[in-house]
Amino acid sequence: MSTPPKLTDRAALLRNRDRAKRQGPELFLHEDAAIELEERLNEVNRTFTQPAIVTNFPDPWLAVLPGAKVVADDEMLDLEPGGHDLVVHAMCLHWANDPVGQIVQAARALRPDGLFIAVAFGGQTLHELRAVLAEAEASVSGGLSPRVLPMGEIRDLGALLQRSGLALPVADSVQRKVSYADPLRLLHDLRAMGEGNALDARLRRFTPRGVIVEALRRYAESFTEPEGRVHATFDMVWLTGWKPHESQQKPLRPGSAIQRLADALNTRELPAGEKPPK
Repeated sequence: MSTPPKLTDRAALLRNRDRAKRQGPELFLHEDAAIELEERLNEVNRTFTQPAIVTNFPDPWLAVLPGAKVVADDEMLDLEPGGHDLVVHAMCLHWANDPVGQIVQAARALRPDGLFIAVAFGGQTLHELRAVLAEAEASVSGGLSPRVLPMGEIRDLGALLQRSGLALPVADSVQRKVSYADPLRLLHDLRAMGEGNALDARLRRFTPRGVIVEALRRYAESFTEPEGRVHATFDMVWLTGWKPHESQQKPLRPGSAIQRLADALNTRELPAGEKPPK
């Protein structure tokens, strides 16, 4: 098997998270997602007795699943095979060097008919910031460098569920528009979330002041709302799948239908190539 490309500098990511915890983390997106998780679990209408949460900021999630086992999103998850009826991968899958491996490990930790739920930032997240940083750096320095994590589109993330062997896979997204007094406040929030630049390919030197000033100017110019605040997009992608079990719904075998579609629609089936009458 080929080794996935290294996207994340794990040591830098942990430093960013530890700094956010020391200074007081900004967890409003985690809190928002935890509320959404609670609503989704209520729709399942099942009581989970052995949940586990993969997260580095557990407080918002434990408010929904008190007593759940909390594990860090290390490359090898500290999960016992078959030990849980629910595994929640909470707001960290987008940093994984091997996201398929993370989901496979979570799936192994599930009992038959156990539920896997993940929420992570998707491809439209911070598209405003990505655009102005690229434009500003190209204008000031004449080049580009990796600054914002490339995040998967919903179709690609949904395909990860199918590759992991989970049944009844579903992927959907919820976009959150967050407004700020100015673009600098957004940068401060990203730092307080532990979501600063931890890309392995990032430049290992300070960004020139001129690039930041120009990016902030372009942000304010392009993404200011009528009331004078700027907005940022956070694309929250949700992935859901079940550990296979014989009780689950299964697709019918091809050719097993007992009624023709034309009969169900009360219409006449035409031979191939024949045009319907006008």
